[in-house]
Amino acid sequence: MHLTLSPSFGYLLVMINKLTPDQCATAIRNGEFGDDVIKATTSAVVVLTQSWCPQWIRMREYLDRLPEDSTRRISYVEYDLEPYFEDFMSFKETKFGNDQVPYVRYYRKGSLARESNYVDERGFIQLAGK
Repeated sequence: MHLTLSPSFGYLLVMINKLTPDQCATAIRNGEFGDDVIKATTSAVVVLTQSWCPQWIRMREYLDRLPEDSTRRISYVEYDLEPYFEDFMSFKETKFGNDQVPYVRYYRKGSLARESNYVDERGFIQLAGK
């Protein structure tokens, strides 16, 4: 969770969390993210991306503006900035079968419900279930 500056409302609490190295290692080891990521709330969204991606930069802008929602948790990793870059990219591309960024996984009640790559804010809200 972090605070973001909103021109209209001051600071807003946003439910977006950076995945930890341990959470990424769990995914690589087990082929899926752990319960602390995908069962943290009713709706969990995991964004796997690289920091340079212009679509991720646009996506991050609207994610930072979304209002707080206790039923939804958004997590991300910019894996090109991590020491496990090669291992994570290989895992993502072989296990999840997606070699594009951003790659987004949508979970409902702990089960994978949908997948996408970049979507605009409206599309994200529809896919995330709110």
